[in-house]
Amino acid sequence: MSSVPVVLGVDLGTTATKVVAAGTDARVLHTTERGYPLRTDEQGEATQDAAEVLRAAIEALTECVAWAREQGHEVAGLSFSSAMHTLVGLDSRGEPATRAFNWADTRSSEVAARLRAEPETSSALHRATGTPVHTQSVMVKLAWLTSGGGEIGEVERWCALKDFVVTAFTGEFVTEHSLSSGSGLQDMRSLTWHEPALQVAGIRAEQLPELRDPTASVPLGSQVAEAVGLPAGLPVVLGGGDGPLANLGVGAVSPGVAALSLGTSGALRVTREKPGVDERCRTFSYALADGLWVIGGAVSNGAVVGQWAAETFGVDVADLLDEAAGVPAGADGLMALPYLLGERAPWWEPGLTGGFLGLRRSHGRAEMTRAVIEGVAQQLALVRDAVIDTGAEVSAVRATGGGFRSPVWAETIASALNMDVDLAEGSGGSGLGAVLLAWRALGEIDSLAHAAELVAADSQVAPDPAAADLLARRRPLIDQLHRTLRDLPL
Repeated sequence: MSSVPVVLGVDLGTTATKVVAAGTDARVLHTTERGYPLRTDEQGEATQDAAEVLRAAIEALTECVAWAREQGHEVAGLSFSSAMHTLVGLDSRGEPATRAFNWADTRSSEVAARLRAEPETSSALHRATGTPVHTQSVMVKLAWLTSGGGEIGEVERWCALKDFVVTAFTGEFVTEHSLSSGSGLQDMRSLTWHEPALQVAGIRAEQLPELRDPTASVPLGSQVAEAVGLPAGLPVVLGGGDGPLANLGVGAVSPGVAALSLGTSGALRVTREKPGVDERCRTFSYALADGLWVIGGAVSNGAVVGQWAAETFGVDVADLLDEAAGVPAGADGLMALPYLLGERAPWWEPGLTGGFLGLRRSHGRAEMTRAVIEGVAQQLALVRDAVIDTGAEVSAVRATGGGFRSPVWAETIASALNMDVDLAEGSGGSGLGAVLLAWRALGEIDSLAHAAELVAADSQVAPDPAAADLLARRRPLIDQLHRTLRDLPL
């Protein structure tokens, strides 16, 4: 029986909670998971049941603790990762008075549009908080809710979904600078609640959790400890947002090394030692820990475009992606703006629609699928360009996500970026990032840079020079086409 100690990273995702067990060598030893639905009944709705997420976290953690006990691993601590931009209202007893709003909930679009119609106001908020004024922003959701946009009942306090779970685990109403940096409510330079943003949101600082460092820890409470089979008082490291922690979890912490994720949506982020966004407010700026920040952007349309094409044409998605891989770069002259779900970076326009340009009778499902894949890759390249405009370097890419099960995605993205892409599919992603952050907090790893060095890539994909040249020549057209679509009356 092994006696190697482990930390358990609890990753609260949009449709499931995963618990990752790993030691100080960053090797993932075990993973457990419990799923839950994302409710989308109402137009624009994307919500979760906070109590259900809490139950899933306890169940997944209980199973992982049982595995650790069977294998003889001491559990040295817990740590948390969470989907960013979530919001739940609590009543006087600390129980959920609302459903938990997910980043994808767009019902606050009119509020976002009104704020963005005042460029000086929206840009000032973006530059102060590092969070774009968009429906994903907690500040925007609160402004919608507190002005009567949704049913909120008797809410006394507001917090992120992870804060609710941590409070249930520890009894302390706290959050940390990483997750709160994506709320649009925290000043990214003072790391305090930003009063102008609170005024827009219609709330007071006293209604929000106490702010602490991501490496801060609080003791595990006796009730949850007994339920999951751990000792009361065990360190619970607060952790952070899944985006910043994903950089750590895939080994993208050194200057110039970007983390790229491709799931339903996608993102590109690079780590540096100071906050800040680009002059045109195309990027976000979120805290990691130890004075490190991730600068980047998320796109709403990732591998979902391939799934959409498969559903539209009535074929298996893997087969369709194989067909698209056989189409030469450029999709026989077809271009796509794949804004099926609006778009975030670099436009931050939730109401944006997509389209095809250059469509001819000779084009079939393979060419159309190739075009939407190239459209997503081009969007990620635009995010990379915006990141460089902040003054950050992007010299290497570590990529992870379910989209890379099909080689056409990795090959197309590498060509759009005109860079080698290192695939880190064997990493534990943001859950492993939470574990490594905890080992840093517990003093077992001397720096986050050292922690990232422990994570190795599995393989590398090189760009195709001809495809890279073609996509680079097309990219300046995308902004022109985006503005045309944005202004198109529907």
